[in-house]
Amino acid sequence: MTVDISARRRRDIIDALRRGVVPNNGLDALAVGLDRFTAALDDDLDRVAVGSSVFKAVRGEYGAGKTFFTRWLAERAKRRGFAAAEVQISELETPLHRMETVYRRLVEHLSTEQFAPSAFRPVLDGWIFALEEDVLASGAVAEDDADALDRAVNDLLERRLGDISRSTPGFAAALRGYRTATAAGDHATADGLAAWLGGQPHVAASARRAAGVKGDLDHYAALSFLRGLLTVLRDSGHHGLLLVLDEVETLQRVRSDARDKALNSLRQLIDEVHADRFPGLMVVITGTPAFFDGPQGVQRLAPLAQRLATDFGPEPRWDNPRATQLRLPGFTTDALVDLGRRVRAIYASTAVDARVDDEYLAMLARAVTGALGGQVGVAPRIYLKKLVADVLDRVDQFTDWDPRQHYQLTLRTDELTDVERNAAASADDIELPI
Repeated sequence: MTVDISARRRRDIIDALRRGVVPNNGLDALAVGLDRFTAALDDDLDRVAVGSSVFKAVRGEYGAGKTFFTRWLAERAKRRGFAAAEVQISELETPLHRMETVYRRLVEHLSTEQFAPSAFRPVLDGWIFALEEDVLASGAVAEDDADALDRAVNDLLERRLGDISRSTPGFAAALRGYRTATAAGDHATADGLAAWLGGQPHVAASARRAAGVKGDLDHYAALSFLRGLLTVLRDSGHHGLLLVLDEVETLQRVRSDARDKALNSLRQLIDEVHADRFPGLMVVITGTPAFFDGPQGVQRLAPLAQRLATDFGPEPRWDNPRATQLRLPGFTTDALVDLGRRVRAIYASTAVDARVDDEYLAMLARAVTGALGGQVGVAPRIYLKKLVADVLDRVDQFTDWDPRQHYQLTLRTDELTDVERNAAASADDIELPI
């Protein structure tokens, strides 16, 4: 198996797996069993690119690969000209019923194919540059006539911000102020207004006063700010925004009043998306089956349950990839071995290819799964971590090291997540030689 990715991406992927985390890029090379979703998801992205909006829910048990799936999708979206942001929902830092915090985290984690988080300032600067380029391309003014160019850009800006000005005058005013401050070299004001546009609290009064805006972003204005951001993304050359709301199942553990508010906020967001009030937006949430089907999650709010209802049969292979909910079936031992082959190819070491064959990959997969109580769905993270850090690295560095003779699998409690620790506790407390 050959993997056509750069040496830098190979290093990034291997280093992430060595640390037990999902890599930030190159995920196509690790995508096992996701081919069945690609056509439907690419069609969704195509719809969003022409001004529609899409909502998807991804369900899977812990370890089924929800985070990997959404980052794989984000990577595909960014290659198609989208911006993307992943927001972790949590009771204290990012409660779902406080949309101003969700918007703030969105901006903080905004990324594009060219820029890592936060890409918000490059997007704003790209928007200003695009305005100027559009004016010059029209031939209405000469490039060396700075005053005429400035007036023409302001006129175009007003036309582009027409819809935003009607719904969110503060956002439009701050954009005008940001452009003026940038053109004048007033970096402090520009920084302050960029922060205010990104939903940051406690922005200096002098910066807000320069643009004629007041106060901080609240829950009700956050969705209007999101519409404004979508306009800026479109006008700066991006096809849309993929927003991932990860770990939504944490709502099951919050106070009942906060949970009800959050579930209703989710219902409202779905309705807004389905009504195409966010042209150019694709929203993806992730959750466990217990969140979608249990009494403390989606089922607690009947209108939300109706909007997310999806009929899943006993055979995952017949699931509809175009449905509102997508089910991740999780890993099998064969899938783990296939994943191991891909990682071995990415590692790109002659010694590894010679001494870590498919039979050994299968032995390691069975051993890790056995140490985790036979729960294959929990095994991928720790399997890849052990494969890279304990096996491939040693084989690559030590010519006389043989994993069959010199390696004995052990799982330390401090290297396991809570879910993995619980799975390991269900297995016999023995060391597994492989």
